[in-house]
Amino acid sequence: MDVLGIDLGGTQIRGAVVNEQSLSSLQADRIMASGSTEQILEQIFRLTDKLIGKTIQAIGIGVPSVVDIEKGVVYDVQNIPSWKEVPLKKHMEDRYHLPVIVNNDANCFALGEKYFGKGKSLDSFIALAVGTGIGAGVIIGGRLYAGPNCGAGEFGMVDYLDQCYEYYASGQFFQNCYQTTGEEVFRRAETGDAKAQAILLEMGEHLGNAIKMILYTYDPQTIILGGSISQAYRYYQETLWARIRTFGYPKSLEHFRIDISTLKNSGVLGAAALCYDHIR
Repeated sequence: MDVLGIDLGGTQIRGAVVNEQSLSSLQADRIMASGSTEQILEQIFRLTDKLIGKTIQAIGIGVPSVVDIEKGVVYDVQNIPSWKEVPLKKHMEDRYHLPVIVNNDANCFALGEKYFGKGKSLDSFIALAVGTGIGAGVIIGGRLYAGPNCGAGEFGMVDYLDQCYEYYASGQFFQNCYQTTGEEVFRRAETGDAKAQAILLEMGEHLGNAIKMILYTYDPQTIILGGSISQAYRYYQETLWARIRTFGYPKSLEHFRIDISTLKNSGVLGAAALCYDHIR
């Protein structure tokens, strides 16, 4: 079945035609983030118009926001100030006369891994995206669990130390604690800079504590780690696992693993997977 997957970000919109075997006709455009609600919608329509065809049977859209999944209304979209409350599903269905499924981008990441990535053979897992913030999608019994308010997996907002996990266990850590960027620390670590490598080890302790909290709450088989911070995994895995090994139920760790996502175009594939998950 051909579906359209659309990944709406704060700076870019990307879309492609997707079926169970392949992705084709990938399109990408810059988003005018400061534009009005109508201007952003026109940009989405413009990209969709390039991709829509007779074979398309549904449209899936991932958005960095809280979503009323049933009604397809998105609220307070990150980095797009005008999008406070937008009935995106209705706008798209009125224009294209196809079923449209809308969900947040972290849930799309999880579904992308379930249908196209390292979650294919897994019954239950957490897809943990660690970049500028922390987002997660929860797969239970082979299906996405989003919660009644699309809020399942908001682990980054759980209280931790004097802030929350996102403050210490995401890319924010580098700015908050060392007034630098994760990109700069990673670049220096790659050159053998001992201080940069020590900073990544420190961040790994915090992320390890976050993962331990996830183990206590969801008991996943696997955590699939994605986002920009996952690219530096080899520099902090030692301290991350040191914290995980303090988990109170060591038997549970015997088969637990962390996989690093290698899925390309995961946002687009995940948005398309919304359609397959909806049909199931």
